[in-house]
Amino acid sequence: MLLGVMLLGAAGVGAQDIPYSQFYANPLYLNPAFAGSAVAPRIALSYRAQWPGLVSAYTTVSASWDQYFEDLHGGVGAIIMTDRQGDHGILSTNMLGAMYAFHFQLTRDIRMSAALQASVVQNALNVSNYMRFPSMIDPELGFVYGLDGVQLPDKTSRISLDFNAGVLVSGNKWYGGLAVSHLTQPNQAFYSEDRVPMKITVHGGGFINVAEEARRQSSLGLGTPIISPNLVYQYQGGLHYFNYGVYLDWVPFIVGVWFRHGVKNADAFIFQAGFQQDFFKVGYSYDVTVSKLANSTAGSHELTVGFLLPVPEHKKRVKAIRCPSF
Repeated sequence: MLLGVMLLGAAGVGAQDIPYSQFYANPLYLNPAFAGSAVAPRIALSYRAQWPGLVSAYTTVSASWDQYFEDLHGGVGAIIMTDRQGDHGILSTNMLGAMYAFHFQLTRDIRMSAALQASVVQNALNVSNYMRFPSMIDPELGFVYGLDGVQLPDKTSRISLDFNAGVLVSGNKWYGGLAVSHLTQPNQAFYSEDRVPMKITVHGGGFINVAEEARRQSSLGLGTPIISPNLVYQYQGGLHYFNYGVYLDWVPFIVGVWFRHGVKNADAFIFQAGFQQDFFKVGYSYDVTVSKLANSTAGSHELTVGFLLPVPEHKKRVKAIRCPSF
């Protein structure tokens, strides 16, 4: 396939980060300032299969942990992620990151956190028979030649350091944040220089209590329905992405719908459904592609699982920063 050619030879073409659809199910990836925001130890697992209808599909798996530590006046977190692109993972990216978020009160009802994340990133090239280059093409027979005449890079693995930063502000019924990823724009190329473009993320939303009363369970075990409108804007490599969404949180069920688009082109509708009970939650989302690739991609699937462990004892009461579950 030609993906190998594009990935290796296109110097100066900045790669885009993984576009997760369940933003808040993977909070540390969205913004490192979420570290410790739940106070209790939190574990988040996610799996995303993007465009499985294409041969060169993207598969991403991530896991994260974070917790608030009173002695540190903030939260500590760690995230690990692996992304495979192309046939049999021709190109893979592995990342291990750690972060610290300092928490403090701005006012009685407004809480803020500021974070810095450091990561080790490995880009690896799987040189195999699944790679395709122009020199392997016979004008009449197609791909018939091997890799013998192909100039491969001296190294098929590159390791670099990467840094992210973020801030998060929240009130009783609203929240918002700013994250900047790839502050040092590390080089990810195998042949020449191709730096990861800086990514800027702005996100925010709120909670609207439909019943306008204290949350309590009904005779059916359902909580008071809460509507949560949201906006996530991201800019990277000259591209703008706008994500508009709304959740209906009716414990123990959550459903949501999002719409993602660029400046000129629509990308996808995102439909989400989740279940949460006590310290466990699971969510699924499906991206319905509406761009010109709609007939080829077969959409995108995303599955997340989360655990919120019991809150450790603290010398003073620490209030969790409220945000959506998915």
